[in-house]
Amino acid sequence: MRTKGIQTMKIAVTYDNGEVFQHFGKTENFKVYEVEDNKIISSEVISSNGSGHGALAGVLADQGVNVLICGGLGGGAQTALAEAGIEVCAGAAGDTDKAVQDYLDGTLEDAGVTCDHHHEEGHSCGNHEEGESCGSSCGGCGSHKPAFSGPNVGKTCRTHYKGTFNDGTQFDSSYDRGQPLEFVCGAGQMIKGFDAAVADMKVGEIKEIHLMPEEAYGQPNPDAIFTLEIEQLPGAEDLTVGQQVYLSNQYGQPFPVKVTAKDEKTITFDANHEMAGKELNFKIELVEVK
Repeated sequence: MRTKGIQTMKIAVTYDNGEVFQHFGKTENFKVYEVEDNKIISSEVISSNGSGHGALAGVLADQGVNVLICGGLGGGAQTALAEAGIEVCAGAAGDTDKAVQDYLDGTLEDAGVTCDHHHEEGHSCGNHEEGESCGSSCGGCGSHKPAFSGPNVGKTCRTHYKGTFNDGTQFDSSYDRGQPLEFVCGAGQMIKGFDAAVADMKVGEIKEIHLMPEEAYGQPNPDAIFTLEIEQLPGAEDLTVGQQVYLSNQYGQPFPVKVTAKDEKTITFDANHEMAGKELNFKIELVEVK
């Protein structure tokens, strides 16, 4: 947690698809927020330019970043960031805008459990169709080529949006935050259906879309649900059903999971995205194209 009081600062968040990307060394994008008097006044998505691990500290330092919010990172990266004078808040997950606001409010805490458990061969993080780019839980899949075209592809777009489930329940809204979402259209930073919808929009246009799971966060992957012996996972005895924590794969990359069941000897985790299998509705307003 942090205390308030910094007048002017820049906060960078490892960024993928609107959420905190979970492996600092493999992030392809950062969302950089400019803050004055503890309020967000602007934000932009920047590329990591293919840099990795320690070199990313230089990318952030060149941007004048004071604070990094991320999922997980290694000791070498921590050292490089410390030498660059950049404060690190690791263990974050979910929406990047909310993570930054929580940081400014002093309520963002490190979270997570790291264990020596390795995914079995063939065990994936879920939610991916063949050829799709990875989301926040897999650590990146390389370059992304959009399967759609439009005048906005490759350009930085700022959009307001409201997301609802089929029963009308709202799950997210940039209008409520008062800050448009900024991303590069076609760069794989957004879910597929949202990205494709914005590709041919005009500034000022409002579009309403309905997305099936395949166009959003995919279908739940049964292989992403697994059970471990509690005694093999230090700290697991303190976890409760419904809690979100972090485990590490065989490469040391952290990924978020949710505790779905627990008894005296075993604990079950679900690594699927919380939106997997859900149909989503969006009202999208294109505010600006850069």
